[in-house]
Amino acid sequence: MSTEQILGLITGLAFGFLLQRGRVLRYDKQVGAMLFKDMAIFKFMLSAIVVGMFGILALNDLEIIKLSHKAMNVGAILVGGTLFGIGWAVMGFCPGTSVGAVGEGRWHAIFGVIGMIVGAGIYAEMYPFFKSTVLSWADFGKIGLPEALGINHWVIAVIFAIITLLMFRWFEKKGI
Repeated sequence: MSTEQILGLITGLAFGFLLQRGRVLRYDKQVGAMLFKDMAIFKFMLSAIVVGMFGILALNDLEIIKLSHKAMNVGAILVGGTLFGIGWAVMGFCPGTSVGAVGEGRWHAIFGVIGMIVGAGIYAEMYPFFKSTVLSWADFGKIGLPEALGINHWVIAVIFAIITLLMFRWFEKKGI
């Protein structure tokens, strides 16, 4: 096993542990999130995004890592986001929480994991078709929000963090 694989395994196990400790693997939390009645999952995700964003930007600025954007492709985002949403609504788990739920012993979530594996295989087999159709719709190339807006990435990170904190405060006031 390479160092990257070992670090990936450690990071994945830590993330799974945090998912479990944050109780976001629970079906009632998933349904509550979909109904906008329980914001625990959104708080968890937004917290992870803010911490990850600041960490990745700092590592990038220190030239420890190099960011490599994926292509901004509207067709792929629309189709992928729709499939993600349908899967979450049908299973009651998103991809990460379905794997975590299986790890917790909730064997019904294995159908979501199997669905992800089968879906990835279908995508791989149909990639040439997708490349000439969905993946060619409104392809803006490898661009990020800072490049599109022409501002420093830290401005976006700080604004996002402030908005996230304000949302957390609003969630707490509403009791969700």
